[in-house]
Amino acid sequence: MRKKTEGKKTAGNRAGDQQQIKEQAKKPLKKPLKKKEDGRLLAEKKELTMEVIRRLKEEYPEAKCTLDYADAWQLLVSVRLAAQCTDARVDQITPKLYEKFPSVAALAEAAPEQIEEIVRPCGLGPSKARDISACMRTLHEKYNDNVPDTFEELLALPGVGRKSANLVMGDVFGKPAIVTDTHCIRLTNLIGMVDDIREPAKVERELWKIVPPEEGNDLCHRFVLHGRAVCVARRPQCAECCLRDICRYGSAGMERKI
Repeated sequence: MRKKTEGKKTAGNRAGDQQQIKEQAKKPLKKPLKKKEDGRLLAEKKELTMEVIRRLKEEYPEAKCTLDYADAWQLLVSVRLAAQCTDARVDQITPKLYEKFPSVAALAEAAPEQIEEIVRPCGLGPSKARDISACMRTLHEKYNDNVPDTFEELLALPGVGRKSANLVMGDVFGKPAIVTDTHCIRLTNLIGMVDDIREPAKVERELWKIVPPEEGNDLCHRFVLHGRAVCVARRPQCAECCLRDICRYGSAGMERKI
């Protein structure tokens, strides 16, 4: 009886061991499967992105910044003024500013209060005037009135964030850039290029994975044009959209109607 009991115990152990081996054999499969799924999703998003780029190029052949500027330092000023203000209003104000202060040196020497008197219609006058004054002083004192051409140096300038730095890098220096403004963030989420991400830096990071470097700057300009003309924030004109059948939001609307 004793041997029989021991035999039963051994059989039970073996069964338990076999079950444990089976479960352990399953575990290593989880990571590779997730990598495959992630890789497939990334490949699909790259394919979607290339089609978005192709169609928007046809729709908007000329991609350029909607702010008027003649020099790199003027673009820095305009982008700072454009915060919570329309580009059209900024383009009305900057000629008056440059008439009185026509150079980096002139703005560097101007008191913030003098700058604020002119830029007040753009909103947030005191903070924008302080930033412009400090930025121009840095350019004058450290860079001999020139705008630096590295991303890190641009980010270090007063009042310059990632959006402004990317815009200057792409438009002025012709380097790879992705400008995650409100149009870019909204459209990439609607289309399905990113998934429910609203933070500019995170959107930028995700777009770098799927947008060819040489296409980033112009694509973002086309997002602005498309966001104003068709994919309007409160009333997207999906019926007129060239991306409707490949857009997550637009195609969902088509399915509802069908």
